Amino acid sequence: MKLSEIKNHLSELDTIAFQLPNGELVPNHFHVTEVGKITKNFIDCGGTVRNEEVVNFQLWNANDYDHRLHPEKLINIIELSEQVLGIEDLEIEVEYQGQTIEKFGLDFDGTNFILASKQTDCLAKDNCGIPAEKPKLNLSEINNEPCCSPDGNCC
Repeated sequence: MKLSEIKNHLSELDTIAFQLPNGELVPNHFHVTEVGKITKNFIDCGGTVRNEEVVNFQLWNANDYDHRLHPEKLINIIELSEQVLGIEDLEIEVEYQGQTIEKFGLDFDGTNFILASKQTDCLAKDNCGIPAEKPKLNLSEINNEPCCSPDGNCC
Protein backbone atom coordinates (compact mmCIF):
# COMPACT_ATOMS: atom_id res chain seq x y z
CA MET A 1 0.00 0.00 0.00
CA LYS A 2 1.24 3.46 -0.85
CA LEU A 3 1.14 6.50 1.41
CA SER A 4 -1.69 8.12 -0.58
CA GLU A 5 -3.79 4.97 -0.15
CA ILE A 6 -3.51 4.85 3.64
CA LYS A 7 -4.46 8.53 3.85
CA ASN A 8 -7.56 7.86 1.71
CA HIS A 9 -8.56 4.90 3.91
CA LEU A 10 -7.91 6.83 7.13
CA SER A 11 -10.12 9.70 5.97
CA GLU A 12 -13.07 7.28 5.86
CA LEU A 13 -12.51 5.61 9.25
CA ASP A 14 -13.62 6.41 12.80
CA THR A 15 -11.02 4.11 14.41
CA ILE A 16 -7.74 2.50 13.39
CA ALA A 17 -7.00 -1.20 13.76
CA PHE A 18 -3.98 -3.18 12.59
CA GLN A 19 -4.30 -6.94 12.18
CA LEU A 20 -1.33 -9.31 12.38
CA PRO A 21 -0.89 -12.16 9.88
CA ASN A 22 -2.14 -14.66 12.49
CA GLY A 23 -5.45 -12.75 12.73
CA GLU A 24 -4.79 -11.10 16.10
CA LEU A 25 -5.27 -7.35 16.37
CA VAL A 26 -2.51 -5.06 17.53
CA PRO A 27 -3.75 -3.74 20.91
CA ASN A 28 -5.82 -0.61 20.27
CA HIS A 29 -3.62 1.50 22.59
CA PHE A 30 -0.70 1.28 20.14
CA HIS A 31 1.41 4.29 19.20
CA VAL A 32 2.88 5.14 15.81
CA THR A 33 6.32 6.10 17.12
CA GLU A 34 7.94 6.74 13.75
CA VAL A 35 6.97 7.74 10.24
CA GLY A 36 10.01 8.04 8.04
CA LYS A 37 11.69 7.25 4.76
CA ILE A 38 14.14 4.38 4.59
CA THR A 39 16.61 4.29 1.71
CA LYS A 40 18.43 1.04 1.07
CA ASN A 41 21.39 1.04 -1.32
CA PHE A 42 22.86 -2.40 -1.94
CA ILE A 43 24.43 -4.82 -4.38
CA ASP A 44 22.57 -8.07 -4.99
CA CYS A 45 24.33 -11.43 -5.31
CA GLY A 46 24.49 -10.98 -9.09
CA GLY A 47 26.47 -7.72 -8.76
CA THR A 48 23.61 -5.34 -9.66
CA VAL A 49 23.51 -2.10 -7.68
CA ARG A 50 20.02 -1.44 -6.36
CA ASN A 51 18.23 1.37 -4.54
CA GLU A 52 14.95 0.91 -2.68
CA GLU A 53 12.92 3.47 -0.77
CA VAL A 54 9.94 2.84 1.50
CA VAL A 55 7.92 4.79 4.02
CA ASN A 56 8.38 3.23 7.45
CA PHE A 57 5.75 3.17 10.20
CA GLN A 58 6.77 1.84 13.58
CA LEU A 59 3.98 0.58 15.84
CA TRP A 60 4.61 0.31 19.57
CA ASN A 61 2.58 -0.72 22.60
CA ALA A 62 2.96 1.03 25.92
CA ASN A 63 1.22 0.66 29.25
CA ASP A 64 -1.04 3.67 28.68
CA TYR A 65 -4.18 1.70 28.00
CA ASP A 66 -6.27 4.86 27.63
CA HIS A 67 -4.33 5.97 24.54
CA ARG A 68 -6.18 5.73 21.22
CA LEU A 69 -4.71 7.07 17.99
CA HIS A 70 -7.47 8.56 15.87
CA PRO A 71 -7.39 8.53 12.06
CA GLU A 72 -7.19 12.32 11.71
CA LYS A 73 -4.18 12.41 14.08
CA LEU A 74 -2.33 9.79 12.02
CA ILE A 75 -3.14 11.73 8.83
CA ASN A 76 -1.60 14.82 10.47
CA ILE A 77 1.55 12.86 11.42
CA ILE A 78 1.85 11.52 7.85
CA GLU A 79 1.36 14.96 6.28
CA LEU A 80 3.94 16.51 8.62
CA SER A 81 6.46 13.80 7.69
CA GLU A 82 5.75 14.40 3.99
CA GLN A 83 6.46 18.13 4.41
CA VAL A 84 9.44 18.00 6.75
CA LEU A 85 11.17 14.90 5.36
CA GLY A 86 10.13 15.28 1.72
CA ILE A 87 8.50 11.85 1.71
CA GLU A 88 6.95 10.89 -1.61
CA ASP A 89 4.09 8.50 -2.37
CA LEU A 90 6.06 5.34 -1.60
CA GLU A 91 5.13 1.84 -0.47
CA ILE A 92 4.65 1.46 3.28
CA GLU A 93 6.57 -0.97 5.45
CA VAL A 94 5.43 -1.45 9.04
CA GLU A 95 7.69 -2.41 11.96
CA TYR A 96 6.16 -4.13 14.95
CA GLN A 97 7.68 -5.85 17.98
CA GLY A 98 7.39 -9.63 17.88
CA GLN A 99 10.24 -11.96 18.88
CA THR A 100 12.37 -9.18 17.40
CA ILE A 101 11.50 -6.16 15.26
CA GLU A 102 9.32 -7.64 12.50
CA LYS A 103 8.70 -5.96 9.15
CA PHE A 104 5.42 -6.21 7.29
CA GLY A 105 3.80 -4.98 4.12
CA LEU A 106 0.45 -3.22 4.50
CA ASP A 107 -2.97 -4.04 3.03
CA PHE A 108 -6.52 -2.98 3.90
CA ASP A 109 -9.60 -5.22 4.09
CA GLY A 110 -12.20 -2.45 4.31
CA THR A 111 -12.10 -2.38 8.12
CA ASN A 112 -8.60 -3.22 9.33
CA PHE A 113 -5.11 -2.49 8.10
CA ILE A 114 -3.53 -5.88 7.51
CA LEU A 115 0.12 -6.42 8.39
CA ALA A 116 1.18 -8.68 5.51
CA SER A 117 4.08 -11.09 5.89
CA LYS A 118 7.17 -10.35 3.84
CA GLN A 119 9.65 -12.89 2.49
CA THR A 120 13.28 -12.71 1.50
CA ASP A 121 14.07 -13.41 -2.14
CA CYS A 122 16.99 -13.58 -4.54
CA LEU A 123 16.85 -10.60 -6.89
CA ALA A 124 19.43 -12.03 -9.30
CA LYS A 125 18.17 -15.56 -9.96
CA ASP A 126 19.24 -15.32 -13.60
CA ASN A 127 22.82 -14.41 -12.57
CA CYS A 128 23.48 -16.76 -9.69
CA GLY A 129 22.35 -20.14 -11.03
CA ILE A 130 18.94 -20.48 -9.39
CA PRO A 131 16.86 -22.63 -11.76
CA ALA A 132 13.44 -21.31 -12.77
CA GLU A 133 10.55 -23.22 -11.24
CA LYS A 134 8.99 -25.64 -13.67
CA PRO A 135 5.20 -25.69 -13.89
CA LYS A 136 3.67 -28.70 -12.15
CA LEU A 137 1.28 -30.85 -14.16
CA ASN A 138 -1.17 -33.51 -13.09
CA LEU A 139 -0.94 -36.74 -15.04
CA SER A 140 -4.64 -36.39 -15.81
CA GLU A 141 -3.89 -33.16 -17.71
CA ILE A 142 -1.56 -34.87 -20.18
CA ASN A 143 -3.20 -35.98 -23.43
CA ASN A 144 -3.57 -39.68 -24.09
CA GLU A 145 -1.64 -39.41 -27.34
CA PRO A 146 0.90 -42.11 -28.13
CA CYS A 147 4.17 -41.09 -26.54
CA CYS A 148 6.36 -41.47 -29.57
CA SER A 149 4.23 -39.91 -32.31
CA PRO A 150 5.82 -36.92 -34.11
CA ASP A 151 3.39 -34.56 -32.38
CA GLY A 152 3.41 -36.51 -29.11
CA ASN A 153 3.76 -34.93 -25.73
CA CYS A 154 6.67 -36.84 -24.24
CA CYS A 155 9.74 -36.05 -26.33
